[in-house]
Amino acid sequence: MNPDAKTLWRAPQWAFAILLALLGMLGPFSIDTYLPAFSGIARSLDATPVQMQQTLSAYLFGFAFMSLFHGSISDSVGRRPVVLSGLAVFTLASVGCALSQSIGHLIFFRVLQGLSTGAGIVVSRAIVRDMYPPSQAQKVMSQVTIFFGAAPAIAPMLGGWLLIHFNWHAIFWFLSGVGVVLWAANYRLLPETLHQDQRQPFHPRNLLAGYWKLGSDPRFFLLALASGIPFNGMFLYVLSAPVFLGESLGLPPAHFFWFFMLSIGGIMSGAWVSGRVAGKLAPKRQIRNGFVIMLCIGVINLAANLLFKADVTWALIPICIFAFGWAMMVPVVTLLVLDLHPERRGMASSLQMFIGSSANGLVAGVVSPLVMHSPVALAATSVCLMGIGLCAWLFIRRRWPEIGQHVVHG
Repeated sequence: MNPDAKTLWRAPQWAFAILLALLGMLGPFSIDTYLPAFSGIARSLDATPVQMQQTLSAYLFGFAFMSLFHGSISDSVGRRPVVLSGLAVFTLASVGCALSQSIGHLIFFRVLQGLSTGAGIVVSRAIVRDMYPPSQAQKVMSQVTIFFGAAPAIAPMLGGWLLIHFNWHAIFWFLSGVGVVLWAANYRLLPETLHQDQRQPFHPRNLLAGYWKLGSDPRFFLLALASGIPFNGMFLYVLSAPVFLGESLGLPPAHFFWFFMLSIGGIMSGAWVSGRVAGKLAPKRQIRNGFVIMLCIGVINLAANLLFKADVTWALIPICIFAFGWAMMVPVVTLLVLDLHPERRGMASSLQMFIGSSANGLVAGVVSPLVMHSPVALAATSVCLMGIGLCAWLFIRRRWPEIGQHVVHG
């Protein structure tokens, strides 16, 4: 924690959480805003469904790759330069997407978007821990998740409105504008939170030593799996939304927003609960509660889909409850990851994001196309993805029972 933290931000804590949440919202906006325009872009650029899927996978893998470095660089040069440079590149890449006249050009600029977007998301996690002690950091993380949760609900509606009233190019012009506004806001408001005495030397040997230290720590890898993989139990439905909602549930596109509203409501509610119990419940109990909720509702969802034909009257509720359970535990697991090696918080955030984003890209490019046409397959895959995270956490509890054992105050 920065010893000068109390002097760096004098405005209300919720205002700082909003600033950081806006950085995190850039990722969901980059994905969810243009999803409603898939068919329109395909017709305009004469692209196949596989090529359109590549515009999503290219972004996710670019995001995952560069996530390895954003936090590591910020451990050396500071948080502000990485955030501002990432926003600048994102803005230029969004302009490139808006001007694209071929699917190849669009995929190229989507890769650039992915390479740059992670800067704000990765570094903002380290910023929280720079500024606040553990229990307070959990409350801020929870506030960030609450504000961040609005993005996937708002983005598809904005994208659909822009597509209807203008064209698909307007979606990327909108993202360019968002990039400009965020760059200006962070240039003016975001303090440098990494103290000069806490910076790491910026040379290859030190970076490789840090990657080895974290990458060879099984506790780190298992905690990253416990936080990142269960998210895909819910994200799978987001990726499969056009088919799941349109074909399986018979919802018209105008009503898709109900799915996003319920899912984001679950995330925001779970994050609110996480903030309320910060400093009151031991981290291991919070994580256990989250996994119990996800496991129970996942099994119920699978059983319901096996016994009944999926129907809109009930099929969206389990996803909302699953999102609630995930949001309850993820701020806690994230803080445990960041505090394993306090001198490398930026790098830890990078590697955690890389693991989660790689899983997201794999689910988007491989898993979702295989199961999206079957509600039973979606439900079974969702349980399996959550189960990977659950197994990782159970192994940690057995091998290192001291992790998350005590309530942390302050």
